[in-house]
Amino acid sequence: MELRFYNSFSRQIEAFAPLEEGRVRMYHCGPTVYKRPHIGNYRAFLFADLLRRLFDLEGYQVTQVMNLTDVGHLVDDADDGEDKLLAEARRAKLDPWKIVEQVSAQFFADLDALGVRPAHHYPKATDHIPEMVRLVELLVDSGHAYRVGDNYYFDVHAFAAYGRLSGNRIAELESGARLEVNEEKRHPADFALWKSDPNHLMKWETALGPHGFPGWHIECSAMSMKYLGDSFDIHTGGEDNVFPHHECEIAQSECATGKPFVRLWMHTKFLQVDGGKMSKSLGNVYTLDDLIERGFSPWDFRFLVLRGHYRTQLNFTWEALRGAAEARRSLLDWRGRLQAAERNGHGQGQAEVRQAGAAFDRALEDDLNTSEAVAAIFQLRNHFMHHGLSQQAAVAAMQLLARADEILGLFEMTADGAAPGLADAEVETLIAERNLARQEKDWARADQLRDQLHAAGIVLEDKFDGVRWHRGE
Repeated sequence: MELRFYNSFSRQIEAFAPLEEGRVRMYHCGPTVYKRPHIGNYRAFLFADLLRRLFDLEGYQVTQVMNLTDVGHLVDDADDGEDKLLAEARRAKLDPWKIVEQVSAQFFADLDALGVRPAHHYPKATDHIPEMVRLVELLVDSGHAYRVGDNYYFDVHAFAAYGRLSGNRIAELESGARLEVNEEKRHPADFALWKSDPNHLMKWETALGPHGFPGWHIECSAMSMKYLGDSFDIHTGGEDNVFPHHECEIAQSECATGKPFVRLWMHTKFLQVDGGKMSKSLGNVYTLDDLIERGFSPWDFRFLVLRGHYRTQLNFTWEALRGAAEARRSLLDWRGRLQAAERNGHGQGQAEVRQAGAAFDRALEDDLNTSEAVAAIFQLRNHFMHHGLSQQAAVAAMQLLARADEILGLFEMTADGAAPGLADAEVETLIAERNLARQEKDWARADQLRDQLHAAGIVLEDKFDGVRWHRGE
């Protein structure tokens, strides 16, 4: 594939060329593990998985890193105020380390339920304090940061390119929703690298002083550079990460190393719920468990998210999720019919399969246009349902569907990596037993076998020339 992606930094679509041929290094902003992520958080994580799967299938050597923020992320993404984790610990009357353990376990269980491939590294902020301290020291020594008491701030005027990612100009950045007044700062936009507070429950004594803890932004720079190097290929996150988080990452990283930080920045749009933001007062802050309780699979939600382009607004409603579930089941049914057509197909369709495959690849090459890619698959399915496919065309269509599954993650798998249900040989054996029971007029046994096959997702079609079958829901 000749991949082209939209770069949030340059604000244009660019041909993708990794720093090192055949290798992709990418970093994804992970969760702040103070509370179980809701479904809105998972749009960015599913997008990261989409990238990972695409690069894996294209044969790249991938190194994927997703951090876990377990200290230093203050309420409202500010430099002053209460740590989100400590606020939750106080509310729940639990030790903050216990909350980190519980929420991290929930997060990884959710990723598994969504079919997300594990990243190669999941660094926790609290495990990388020495790397952060060293980075702060480099910035102070180079004149890009300053110390006030035992607090350390980055001087945004020391980095001429500050604001290029977000479009914010330093001169226009005054006190506001995200720039609280702080008399210690030389400029309201200066951001904290390291803070000191004897009352902070999670604190460290380092060369920077006693009672210290990191600022949110310095964490990602330290961890990404440790595992991916001073410069790497891709950095992703939600659109809310652009400013101040990613803007600050660029500034502190490039000032510390003197090298370009990231080649390609990619950001996902928010997931809306019922046309607006999720809100506790509206009762629409949903977790995966809420979806499961209503009879949906997490894979239905995965399909809902990934069939929409990552840079377009996506609205979650129960009706939309129901539609995604039905569409995914129709693909599962089609896969079963294709398997049957591989054994006894009819019609032509080779040209249609080639066209669908080319359209699928073109869509993904064009900034991961999954909406168009999925449409190409459904167009081929519709042709099959009306005209059938020859055995040879059915084989090619199965290969295309398998490729789509590898990239998008359409179908759930069992723990051993196989498709759930009975193997073909087992299905044939049960059908033979059912045929024999019918010949012997053992209708109860025949019905029992048919029910067993149906429960395994096998659809039987009794024809005048024998029994045909395919895998359905």
